[in-house]
Amino acid sequence: MELFEFHHVGIAVRSLTDSASAFEAMFGYKVDSGPFDDPIQDVSVQFLSRGANDPCLELVAPLGPNSPIKQTLKKGGGTYHICYQVPDIHAAIQHLTSNNAFLLGDPKPAIAFEMREIAWLLTEPGVLVELLQG
Repeated sequence: MELFEFHHVGIAVRSLTDSASAFEAMFGYKVDSGPFDDPIQDVSVQFLSRGANDPCLELVAPLGPNSPIKQTLKKGGGTYHICYQVPDIHAAIQHLTSNNAFLLGDPKPAIAFEMREIAWLLTEPGVLVELLQG
């Protein structure tokens, strides 16, 4: 079985600045990196952390009027995906699709991850999963 290393939780937000401030005030998160504008994904992202032992949060805001995150925000936003880093994205896709996950599109480079490829899959339990090439 492919090694899946938990990487982050994605949270749809309307404003990176306002949301980062709220997570800092409520839970002590600090900006770890970003913001990164990614025209390939049509989103702007920023990563927050509280240290090595806590999960990383990825705040995701729309970059343009056709951003795919707009649909999630219409439903209220919030937590919408989990990301796993994998050593071989194609093997991980094969593993997940053989377990009834649906690949939403071919892997594409992501600016926030130094142009490493990412892929999106919808799992049978209804969880949106992002794979990140390790």
